[in-house]
Amino acid sequence: MTKVVVDTNVFVSSFFGGNPRKIVDLWKSVQLTLCLSRPIINEYVEVLQRLGLKNERELSELLSLFAHGFHVLFSAKTPELHLVEKDPDDDKFIECAVALKADFVISGDKALVAIQDYMGIRIVTPKKFLDSYI
Repeated sequence: MTKVVVDTNVFVSSFFGGNPRKIVDLWKSVQLTLCLSRPIINEYVEVLQRLGLKNERELSELLSLFAHGFHVLFSAKTPELHLVEKDPDDDKFIECAVALKADFVISGDKALVAIQDYMGIRIVTPKKFLDSYI
């Protein structure tokens, strides 16, 4: 099964439809394994709460899916990498991908996507991922 790390911008955008929603739906329908780390989950929750989704049913449903390991791999320990010079905060997505041997990092962030490939991990936009996956 394809293992993916989903950047926060894609994850949050999935609430509004489009290609990000298709990617999350692939995960929910057991076609992808979502790779996570504590810093990634913390950022997901922080951004969703900032957007006012504090008590949304979907947010609690997703957190429950994470907590129960629903086609999720979780890395308690990730390597420390310094690859995304323009946005060092995005290193956590590649760190998680390396730790869990993910196939893809899916992001809408230009600085992250510009890396394209790291240790065989492809870093792509949601559209590019869907074009190659489906």
